[in-house]
Amino acid sequence: MKSLLWVLLVSAAAVALVLLVRVDSGYVLFFYPPWRVEMSMVFFGVAALASFLLLYLAFRLLGAALALPTTVRAWRARRRRERSHAALAAALQAYYEGRYARAEKEAGIAFDNGPTPGVAALLAARAAHQMRDFERRDRWLERADGSGDSLQAARLVSRAELALEDRDFAAARDALRNLHGAGPKHVATTRLLLRAERGAGAWDEVLRLASQLSKRDAISPALAEEYKVQATVELLGRSADDGAAFERRWRGIAAADRLQPRIAAAGARHATALGRAALAREIIENALAAEWVPSLVSLYGDLPPNLNEEKVAEARARIERAERWLLERNRDAQLLATLGRLCAQAELWGKARSFLEASLSFEESRAARVELARLAERLGQADEAQRHFRKAAEHQ
Repeated sequence: MKSLLWVLLVSAAAVALVLLVRVDSGYVLFFYPPWRVEMSMVFFGVAALASFLLLYLAFRLLGAALALPTTVRAWRARRRRERSHAALAAALQAYYEGRYARAEKEAGIAFDNGPTPGVAALLAARAAHQMRDFERRDRWLERADGSGDSLQAARLVSRAELALEDRDFAAARDALRNLHGAGPKHVATTRLLLRAERGAGAWDEVLRLASQLSKRDAISPALAEEYKVQATVELLGRSADDGAAFERRWRGIAAADRLQPRIAAAGARHATALGRAALAREIIENALAAEWVPSLVSLYGDLPPNLNEEKVAEARARIERAERWLLERNRDAQLLATLGRLCAQAELWGKARSFLEASLSFEESRAARVELARLAERLGQADEAQRHFRKAAEHQ
């Protein structure tokens, strides 16, 4: 369509020129003594147009010649950028393919020639890290640090991730805390910080971050629950040397969390070790009311050693509560074994034997056999004790 239009225009211009030549009767006179030049108006117009075109072309050629060095430099810079972009893309592809040596080589090319040397340096550092060449990795990280503040977040996140892979949780935590202190807190970096705090044993922070991420639906509920349970259990362990501090810690846990079986088991064990048998009983009874867990039933039979009258009374209180459970769970082997242990602690030998033998009738258990053997030893029945010990050894 455009070519047809040009043909029409040229044809119209030719027709107009022919008509102008036929009707034109004017002329142009140039006089400079002693010279005199006379020409027709049409020839003058054609000559002027041709002269303009020649001068225009000459100036264009001169300008192009003068700008040639600049043009060459721009062309070379453009080629370098294109090569750098291609090298960065090749480095990324090689990195995700697991070809870390090639990834580092291509990233080095992108670092030398590209517009984003900091990104290339970080990629090269990650590749060197995967090859376990920590000296080169650190050199690349230093080069990335010199690339400007625009990549501060990327540098800190990269340092944190590499530190986490090396299990250097303190370094990872420092990098992520600096990042959070300098800008907004993103979900991805908060998850990294949770891993770092967990590895460093900062369980209060683990609780806080797990709750925060769970509210934002940034981690699965099961994982958030696992983190919170582990942190709570660890914090209980840190308070297990002081009875008053332990009880304050326990009372500070949310009521719903105190019913979680692992938390209840840890709390009951520490309370028992501290001689707070009543608190241990309360912990287990509340947890079992929420969910019947055999491991908690077994813990219910644990009392501090060196029983005195107070501890015997505690054992009798537990026996009464367990016998009420037995009305609904009379075929529960674990509950029967626990009752047998409690009766033995309360020196109710006949009931202890009956409960332990009933437990074995429903389920063979090494623990129940050992308890029966110890009971027989207390009663002076050495042969019976040896028989139960042999049975226990066979059940291992």
